[in-house]
Amino acid sequence: MAVATANKNTRALGAARAQVNKLTMYDWTALDKRGKRMSGELQAKNAALVKAELRRQGMNPQTVRERAKPLFGSSGSTVKPRDVAIFSRQIATMMASGVPMVQAFDIIANGQKNVRFKNMLIDVKSNIEGGASLHEALGQYPVQFDELYRNLVHAGESAGVLDTILDTVATYKERVEGIKSKIKKALFYPAMVMVVAFLVTMILLLFVVPVFQQTFKDAGAELPVPTMVVVKASEFVQAYWWAIIGAVVAAGFVFVAAKKRSAKFAHFLDRMSLKIPVIGNILRQSALARFARTLGVTFQAGVPLVEALEAVSGATGSIVYGEAVLQMRDDVSVGHQLQLAMRQTNLFPNMVVQMTAIGEESGSLDHMLFKVAEFYEEEVNNAVDTLSSLLEPFIMVILGGLVGGMVISLYLPIFKIAGTT
Repeated sequence: MAVATANKNTRALGAARAQVNKLTMYDWTALDKRGKRMSGELQAKNAALVKAELRRQGMNPQTVRERAKPLFGSSGSTVKPRDVAIFSRQIATMMASGVPMVQAFDIIANGQKNVRFKNMLIDVKSNIEGGASLHEALGQYPVQFDELYRNLVHAGESAGVLDTILDTVATYKERVEGIKSKIKKALFYPAMVMVVAFLVTMILLLFVVPVFQQTFKDAGAELPVPTMVVVKASEFVQAYWWAIIGAVVAAGFVFVAAKKRSAKFAHFLDRMSLKIPVIGNILRQSALARFARTLGVTFQAGVPLVEALEAVSGATGSIVYGEAVLQMRDDVSVGHQLQLAMRQTNLFPNMVVQMTAIGEESGSLDHMLFKVAEFYEEEVNNAVDTLSSLLEPFIMVILGGLVGGMVISLYLPIFKIAGTT
C-alpha cells in the first residue's frame, strides 16, 4: 500500500513538473496606476492568466502576445562554460546572502543576455517550484551542468551546506575556466600564424608571381633555380587552387571527425601533444592543475574518494591523464593509498605524489591538493606568458623568411638582367 502511494505521488509530481514545463513565455505591455506604460515578460499557461496576474499587481493590461518561436531551433547563442561559471558565482553569492533559491533564479534569469541560457534557468526554476531538488533540475541539462557539477550540488544538498558548496563550485569553475582560457591563448597564437602564412603564400603565388612571370617572359631572361621553383609553384597553384583549398578544408573536417569518432586516434593525438616542446609542458601542467583542483573540491564536498576519482577522470582535459585517473580509481577501490596509485601511473611529478602522501597522513588531503593546484595554475600562467614572448620573434622569422625568400627569388632575374645591360 505504501509503495503504491509512493508511486502515485511520484507520478503526480512528474505530471506537475511536465505541466510546469508547458508554460509559454508572453511579452506584455500595461499601464500602472499613474498611467505610465510598463512592459515585461511572464510565463503562463495562457494569455488570460497573464492579464489576471497583471491586474492582481494593479496594472491595466494593454497587449499580451505569445513570444514568437525562433525560425531555426532554440533562440540565443550557445551556452558557454564561462556563462555557467558566472551563474555559479551569482547563485552562490545570493544564497549566501539569504536570498531564496527560486527568487535567486528569477533575478539571475532576468539579467541574462543569452536568451537560451535565460530560458534554461527559467526551466530549472520551474522544476524546482514543481518539487525537484536543485541537482535533479540541473540534470535536465547534462551538457551545461556535467555529472561532476551535479554531484557536488547533490553533496551540498545532502549535507545541508548548499550555499557553501555552491561557493566552492563557483571558485572551482572560475579557476578551471581561467586555465582553459590560458591554454586556448597558448594554442591560438601558433595556429593563427600558420593560417596567416598559408594565406600570404597563396596570395603571392596567385596574384604577385604571375606579374613577374610575364615580365620575365617578355624579357626572355633565363631564370635562376630559386625563381623557377617559385614560378612552377605559382603555375601549380593557379591551375589547382580550388583543389588545394578543398584538400585543406577536407583535411580539417576529417581530422575533427576522426578525433571525435576514433578513441585510438584521439588518444594518439593527446599523447603526441604532451610531447610537443613547450606546449606539451603547458598541457601537462594544466592537466595536473585541473586534476588537483577538481579532486580537492570533490573530496572537500564529502564525496567518497573512489567516486571522486570517477568524476575527476573527465575533468583533467587530457585523455592520457583521464585514463590514468581511472586506473588510480581501480587501485584505490582495492585498498591502495592514493599516493601509491598515483606513483604507479608514472605521470605525476614526485612533488605532487609527496604532497598527496602528506595530505593523506595528516588528514588534510583537500588542502594539499589545493596547494598543488595553485602551484601548477601559476606555472601555466608563467609558461603561457613566456611562450607568447618567445613566439613573437619566431613568428617574425617565419613570415619574414617566407615572404622575403619569395621576393628575393623574384628579383634575382631582374638583378641579372640589370647586370648584363
